[in-house]
Amino acid sequence: MTKNSMYKIWSRVPVNYYQIGVKNNFLQRTWHGEKIQNAKKMIEQLDFSNCLDVGCASGYMISMLAKDFPDKKFYGIDAYDRAIAFAKKKYRNISFKVASAESLPFKNNFFDLVICYETIEHANKPEMLLMEIKRVLRRNGILILAMDSGNFLFRIVWNIWEKTKGRVWSGAHLHPFHHDELEKLIIKSGLKIQKKVFTHFRMEVVFILQK
Repeated sequence: MTKNSMYKIWSRVPVNYYQIGVKNNFLQRTWHGEKIQNAKKMIEQLDFSNCLDVGCASGYMISMLAKDFPDKKFYGIDAYDRAIAFAKKKYRNISFKVASAESLPFKNNFFDLVICYETIEHANKPEMLLMEIKRVLRRNGILILAMDSGNFLFRIVWNIWEKTKGRVWSGAHLHPFHHDELEKLIIKSGLKIQKKVFTHFRMEVVFILQK
């Protein structure tokens, strides 16, 4: 799928989709709430000074993390310019940039921590996304990579969601990996798997990876 095709999909999604969803939709509030709480528990065990969110959308998740770690520097990138414009206005304590996950605008070995939640399945070249994250991570830096697990339950739920409340996301999953396929891609990238855990009734998989 071309960048223009993806932009048409993003344009169907309100820029404050996540901010509205967690407030007004029980399913989104439950899904994203658990996701963020799990991320906080993982991050509080790490020694880091800065963190990049790859595929941050309008900045909701990274802003929630930044509240709990006020002494750290947070960054977010997303290819959807309207979402980044919204994030810049709403969360002024975080540095946001419009950028592709496959071409990150940061120097080598810059970040202690990178998070990438439910983004890799939307990338045109997921293998390049992983290599770019690996490039900007310092030696022994950590990547927390999360994605829908692709198991049978998730596929049923997503099929229903995509045809109802989540129809704005129709066609957005360019690479609907099963978690085993994603694991093979990670191993090929050279990133070391420290932990692989399942959440959300095993509908979400989270990899903790080290450079």
